[in-house]
Amino acid sequence: MFDNREEAGKLLALEIEKRIKGREADLPRDFIVAALLRGGIVLGKIIADYFNTSLEPLVIRKIGAPNEKELAIGALGPKETICWDKDLLTRLKIDKSYKAMVVKEKSYELKKLESAIREERKALDFTDKKVIVVDDGVATGTTVLCAHKFLKKEKAKSITLATPVIAEDTFGKMSKYFDEVVALKVAPNFYAVGQFYKYFPQVENEEVVEILNKSLNHKP
Repeated sequence: MFDNREEAGKLLALEIEKRIKGREADLPRDFIVAALLRGGIVLGKIIADYFNTSLEPLVIRKIGAPNEKELAIGALGPKETICWDKDLLTRLKIDKSYKAMVVKEKSYELKKLESAIREERKALDFTDKKVIVVDDGVATGTTVLCAHKFLKKEKAKSITLATPVIAEDTFGKMSKYFDEVVALKVAPNFYAVGQFYKYFPQVENEEVVEILNKSLNHKP
């Protein structure tokens, strides 16, 4: 169990450095840290500052099932990037009207959050860049897969996933998509990200803006 996101971020930075030192520049220091909002931004800043590299906030909105909002049936990312869990869609018999309604709702949420945290900052260019996607924990993997799909569209050179904890069954799936998965703990019994932290408060928009303002390589 981690004390908080700050401790997890420091440990994750050390693990990434260990991977870099362990081989011939497969993961060099000239990468962009793409932190999933909101929780991932806390770890993302620590990692970006540790390696003196750029930090980019990445807004991905989870799409929940009709009667169980915490069950992710999909995710929506920048530039109308959508990722669906096809197995869940079939099993839960999700129809087109629900999908259209919830995508419209999540698009509004995404634009509102983007506007609140980005201010005058321009989005970084991912073209031909090595990117490390950072989140504070990965359960089903739907949101990070959406991030991966978006970064592929943006023509990123390589995409690594870095997280303190990931569900055991999800770990295998992610390894098929990402060039590398860096995780401190692969958990067989994963119910919620918060179970792996002693202190796990919600990260508010104001904190995200403050973190970006203090970031070494992402000034307005």
